[in-house]
Amino acid sequence: MFLSVISGKPGSAAALDNCVFLGEEEKNSLYEDGDVVVGGLFPLHYSPVSSVAAYRAKPTPTMYKYFSSRALRWMQTMTFAIKEINQRSDLLPQIKLGFHIRDSCDDIPVSLRAALLLVNGQPESVSGDESCAAINRTVSSVIIGDAASGVSMALLRSLGSFHIPLVSYFASCSCLSNQKEFPTFMRTMPSDTFQVRALARLVSYFSWTWVGVIGVESDYARFAIQLFLQESVQYGVCAAYTYFYPVVLSQHALDELLDMSSSKVIINFSSESEMQRILREVQRRNISGLQWIASEAWATAKSLWEKSADLLKGTLGFAIRRAAVIPGLKQHLTCLSPSHIHESAFLAEFWEETFKCRLNGSVNSHSHGVGSYLDRPLCEGTEDLSDVYSPYSDVTQLRVSYNVYKAVYLVAHALQDMSNCKVGKGPFLHGTCADPKSFKPWQLIHYMKRANFSALGEKINFDQNGDPIAYYDLLNWQKRPDGSLHLVKVGFYDASMLAGRSLVINDSAIQWPVGKQAFRSVCSDSCPPGSRIVRRKGEPICCYDCVPCAEGEVSNMTDSLECLRCSEDTWPNNERNLCIPKTIEYLSYHEFMGILLCVASLLGACLSISIIATFYTYKDTPLVRANNMELSFLLLVFLVVCFLVGLLFIGKPSDWLCRIRYPAFGISFALCISCLLAKTAVVLMAFRATLPGSNVMKWFGAKQQRASVLLGTVIICLIWLLTSPPHATSNTHYHSATIIIECVTGSEVGFWCVLGYIGILACMCFVMAFLARKLPDNFNEAKFITFSMLIFFAVWVTFIPVYVSTAGKYTVAVHIFAVLASAFGLLFCIFAPKCYILMLKPEKNSKKHIMQR
Repeated sequence: MFLSVISGKPGSAAALDNCVFLGEEEKNSLYEDGDVVVGGLFPLHYSPVSSVAAYRAKPTPTMYKYFSSRALRWMQTMTFAIKEINQRSDLLPQIKLGFHIRDSCDDIPVSLRAALLLVNGQPESVSGDESCAAINRTVSSVIIGDAASGVSMALLRSLGSFHIPLVSYFASCSCLSNQKEFPTFMRTMPSDTFQVRALARLVSYFSWTWVGVIGVESDYARFAIQLFLQESVQYGVCAAYTYFYPVVLSQHALDELLDMSSSKVIINFSSESEMQRILREVQRRNISGLQWIASEAWATAKSLWEKSADLLKGTLGFAIRRAAVIPGLKQHLTCLSPSHIHESAFLAEFWEETFKCRLNGSVNSHSHGVGSYLDRPLCEGTEDLSDVYSPYSDVTQLRVSYNVYKAVYLVAHALQDMSNCKVGKGPFLHGTCADPKSFKPWQLIHYMKRANFSALGEKINFDQNGDPIAYYDLLNWQKRPDGSLHLVKVGFYDASMLAGRSLVINDSAIQWPVGKQAFRSVCSDSCPPGSRIVRRKGEPICCYDCVPCAEGEVSNMTDSLECLRCSEDTWPNNERNLCIPKTIEYLSYHEFMGILLCVASLLGACLSISIIATFYTYKDTPLVRANNMELSFLLLVFLVVCFLVGLLFIGKPSDWLCRIRYPAFGISFALCISCLLAKTAVVLMAFRATLPGSNVMKWFGAKQQRASVLLGTVIICLIWLLTSPPHATSNTHYHSATIIIECVTGSEVGFWCVLGYIGILACMCFVMAFLARKLPDNFNEAKFITFSMLIFFAVWVTFIPVYVSTAGKYTVAVHIFAVLASAFGLLFCIFAPKCYILMLKPEKNSKKHIMQR
């Protein structure tokens, strides 16, 4: 830094102010004079050797482990762009650009010192007694740099008060887009906001929902990882772990990092120097099969490939836009010879590091100890860059170099716009213009913010935050047959396109670390259709359990959050991924049980008709006449009806069939029991009426018997038909997967009243038959009626609990069985003995035999 001192007597006109440089002069820089001197900061050295100063003597300069040939190419691109502009007649024809470039060493203290040297002037360009005005001519009013986001933030906080513009070519931290905090910052590097969106889309595209996210302890990595965690949530991607490791990686930090690796997919936000140390430890542990996702900071760092080719094969990463070619740059980079490299300490060190030799007069102490350096042989002067590979001369991946190139042209076009200003129409106070050769830094910022130009055919413009429109190439690290690295473009991300089309990937062009396909990286396997996701308490959303859909519900998508209930007439299939029509159930004529009951019903009806025919044939015989022939015929007819009613219960129910089924059942049985009741009463009263003075038989003549049957029928019809009519319905509640088409009674009270009425008739019949048990056997039906009633009671008492506890076609089958069993009981108990006599014992069918006591 410079201190202005006054020489001569106070107040003397001859008094001159001289500038004295405070501190140790730094000779390692690259300088060329010009009307406007553009400052530059590049991390030519990195990874400092740790040491603790005892302060018993003057601290020695910091030593660094590595020299970056790649950063030297960036620096040379800046000098090339400035020289190219100076040779153009259409851009700044009246102004010569100069440059002042220093090494930032990727270190904040060194960068701050270098930046202050840039904005204060070039000390070695002036003598110790030269005036401050002369030194001010070498001041850099704008700085192109730095590469690191953390370093750029430190520079902005130090230089921001002086409104010195800073144009970064590689700092991508989204925090730098804050124009309130960093109003003098611009960059030709896209913000991490866009890179993070691209990375989230990338891992989502390959269904990697469980990824490790690591980064160096820096503002760049912290903001990037924070943004990634926020962005990835909307794609269902979770971080298996996040870890920030120190810039100087200790063994403890490496052990902690690699021990927590629970994911095969790892996103790393760091520079190549930190990545080198991690890869060495991964190689030492013999860990393989990792899918690395590179941030743009190391996506094209070919130096990592030399010792870790097998570990990095298949790496995917987004790299900034590549320039196909910058005309003339290759020649500018390679036109070095031993006679030219002494002009710059940086070039000399590069030459020595590339050819592992020592130049006469060189003081190379940045990256090696003095002992190891002195052991090298002297350079012969015949070395040629075309004989060796170096990232310095590799122009196949001009990405950061292209950003440097655009940054220089941004400054040039801002100065051109400043030169085009017309007095009175300027943007400053009272329409004034700035002098392109003597302007304030804040005046240059005004034009830089509004710059709009083209470089190598690409249109360059910036948003309100000073960020360029983001475009990334998706690169895949592929291994050539000879083992060398081939960076293959397998897709791109264009932030200017719609969200759904911004990411394009050519899957077939990708070379994977293991196998020919991308492997899965998930916390929990996808839930197949037929199940739903249940989050695990206290774990990330990507960790969940798969629970089968509940009964009656389906899910037809993978990873469904909920299952959908099927409609009333559908039911899930076995996989529970599709609603299918429910099984329709009713007692059909086509199934075995239906056929069996149908045959039994027809058999009973046929037997009843045959007995009617037999009785009609023997209607004039004493046996038929003696047992109330008219009621016997009526009973047989009603039994035929009872047997045929069973057929109404078979087949698909309908409203009209239901309205016939239940009344027919109730009326037919009521009539049967009424006939039996009348027959029993006739037998009983016939003997009671023979007593002297008895007048009972007049109540049980033919008219009275018919009246009793009709009376019972009318009562049944009134009770049953005046209630709610039966109807067909679809029962979907008893069996979830089955629709039971059944008849409902309409009124449960009416149905049970019918059964109750039939039961009352049966009880009356049984009581009367019991009272007639001691009458003469040859003329008495009471015992057969009694036995038939016992069968009737047994059947229907059993029927009630079975009927209530079953459903569907089995309920109908039970009902038909009860009807048939009770009908067969009545038929066989009452008419079988008579048929036996009529058919097999005709000698007993005589009045004499009947009248015998």
